[in-house]
Amino acid sequence: MALPGPSPTSNSRQGTHGLKQIDLDQIWGDLKDGIEQVYTNKHQNMSKTRYMELYTHVYDYCTSVHQSGQRATGTKGKKGHPPGGAQFVGFELYKRLKDFLKNYLLNLLKDGVDLMDEEVLRFYTKQWEEYQFSSKVLNGICSYLNRHWVKRECDEGRKGIYEIYQLALVSWRDYLFKPLHKQVTSAVLKLIEKERNGETINTRLVSGVMNCYVELGLNEDDPSAKGQTLSVYKEAFENTFLEDTERFYTRESTEFLRQNPVTEYMKKAEQRLLEESRRVQLYLHETTLEVLAKTCEKVLIEKHLEIFHSEFQNLLNDDKNEDLGRMFQLVSRIPDGLGELRNLLEAHIHNQGLSAIEKCGETALNDPKMYVNTILDVHRKYNALVMTAFNNEAGFVAALDKACGKFINNNAITRMANSSSKSPELLAKYCDLLLKKSSKNPEESELEDTLNQVMIVFKYIEDKDVFQKFYSKMLAKRLVQHMSASDDAEASMISKLKQACGFEYTSKLQRMFQDIGVSKDLNEQFKNHLANSNEPLDLDFSIQVLSSGSWPFQQSFTFALPQELERSVQRFTMFYSSQHSGRKLHWLYNMSKGELVTNCFKNRYTLQASTFQMAVLLQYNTGDNFTITQLQESTQIKMDILIQVIQILLKSKLLVSEDDEGELQPSSVVSLFFNYKNKKLRVNINVPMKTEMKIEQETTHKHIEEDRKLLIQAAIVRIMKMRKVLKHQQLLAEVLNQLSSRFKPRVPVIKKCIDILIEKEYLERTEGQKDTYSYLA
Repeated sequence: MALPGPSPTSNSRQGTHGLKQIDLDQIWGDLKDGIEQVYTNKHQNMSKTRYMELYTHVYDYCTSVHQSGQRATGTKGKKGHPPGGAQFVGFELYKRLKDFLKNYLLNLLKDGVDLMDEEVLRFYTKQWEEYQFSSKVLNGICSYLNRHWVKRECDEGRKGIYEIYQLALVSWRDYLFKPLHKQVTSAVLKLIEKERNGETINTRLVSGVMNCYVELGLNEDDPSAKGQTLSVYKEAFENTFLEDTERFYTRESTEFLRQNPVTEYMKKAEQRLLEESRRVQLYLHETTLEVLAKTCEKVLIEKHLEIFHSEFQNLLNDDKNEDLGRMFQLVSRIPDGLGELRNLLEAHIHNQGLSAIEKCGETALNDPKMYVNTILDVHRKYNALVMTAFNNEAGFVAALDKACGKFINNNAITRMANSSSKSPELLAKYCDLLLKKSSKNPEESELEDTLNQVMIVFKYIEDKDVFQKFYSKMLAKRLVQHMSASDDAEASMISKLKQACGFEYTSKLQRMFQDIGVSKDLNEQFKNHLANSNEPLDLDFSIQVLSSGSWPFQQSFTFALPQELERSVQRFTMFYSSQHSGRKLHWLYNMSKGELVTNCFKNRYTLQASTFQMAVLLQYNTGDNFTITQLQESTQIKMDILIQVIQILLKSKLLVSEDDEGELQPSSVVSLFFNYKNKKLRVNINVPMKTEMKIEQETTHKHIEEDRKLLIQAAIVRIMKMRKVLKHQQLLAEVLNQLSSRFKPRVPVIKKCIDILIEKEYLERTEGQKDTYSYLA
């Protein structure tokens, strides 16, 4: 049946009829026939003319004049009851419409009351759709009654009066829904269970019922309000449906887990959750989605969390990344469900890191590349896992970071070295390998990637000050010995460290770079100066002037400069003093090197030697044999270092000694070996000395300890200056907090520093208060 067109306006009939008095009985007979036609001949279109006739009956009746001369708009008497006389025709018409709907529905109910399952659904949805449509037509016919009489009644607070369409819904609810809804809902639930068990169902039967239940949720407090309250839908269907769902999945999940592995169960749970959300989209009300999801999650996931946790460890052990991702997606639906998985992941990565380093054995103590790559392999593997399977979720990223921090700073190698600072030392040595000239140097782009990898490990290192000390020592050597593979790579690494730790951390490293640049210019100027003087030097001579505060070098050892080099040193000293008055040069002979050309062997060789080696070899211009004591007197090099210098020269077969096999004594005689041979004509004999390396390492660690004490004292003074008075525990906590980005201060050392500052009268213990310090301005 098609809904006819627009309704006439409220004044149109008055113009044609004038004022008339119309009785309800005059119009009801024809109006009732029309309404019966609307409800019973559902498939026949009502003509526009007939629709207008019916509308006009209602309109004429509502606008007619009655005994007292008032329009019959349904004025009420006391307490909301209609007064006597013929003025309440609105009420009478409304009452007859209500009775009509009641009788129509009671008749209809007889056909449905004994039906069950799909039959009752077919009956209910068919009747509902037709009734709903017919009621909209009736509402149109009665629109004048709605606009005037019903509106007035509602405005005056009369209960139980509705617009005609709403009245039709209330009638359906009272006379058809109430008697049938239990069997209708039960039939719907049976259909849904069939579908869950894999059968195909007619979903239109379900959506028809849902549509009805939603429509019936009227707002009783304000019948004219648009929108439903969903009260009927929830009470008659949703609550039972959720209980059914919980029962169904409790049974299914327990049964499935008993017969299948957890990995298969997770796929099943994932599939079920997807099905339920599709179910809502297909034929339930959208508001059900959230409560249904929560119900399913509780039964399918939350109740089995313990099984998930124990399986998580197995999946980690077997690298089952896809299953780990599936478990993460499922468990992340449960509020606070991921906590235990994060803990398990942290413990697992920590153990994997420890065992990977342990497998390296002692080799890694002296193999920085092996050590760092082992760490990076573990990090790379689990970083990829966190990014893919765990969606880079913040808690899992934190678990990865905590685990890496733990195993990098405390592992088999740090225990062997008996020091947590072994990791930063090895990392700095690895950087040295990467940045030093070598045949194994990677390509520029590859080197940049490797340096980024180094920064990953650096981020986890607690003792960043140890790294800084070793790094600056090695950078200094690379720069002084022109051993850097690439200036760009050096600058890039410094910029990465600056980004990670701030300007102060890298300021000395940057100043070292600047000194090398300044030295290049200085050498040019010195060359020009020599060229313009009448006394050119008869040998190549170049220097590097390094500002004393920026470079990690010790003052030189005692040393008598060979006379062959004396003139060069004096000439440069004079030149430099003329340019920079007030500056004093300290010569670092132990860091210097040069080339000697031989005229005493069969071939002419060029020897690249340290200044100490040159000093020893130049002695053989005056004789062929010397005791070690004689060499020491002429060079002034400390005996223990001199013996090492000579051992290297013996090893390279330039010198020979009878005591070569045993320990060299001061009285041992060392001679020039005239039969020296080498395949190369340029020979580098300048290799590091063992004690030099050992002393250097020890002094580095000693300096780190000294620097730390100063940093701790500075932090204490800063904190106390701001706080004025502070308890011991609070002071400890603040010092630890302030310095944690550089290193982890040990509590006994902090206590020692507090005592030093009390002695120096920067602070004092507060009288009468236990464990409290005051700042002394």
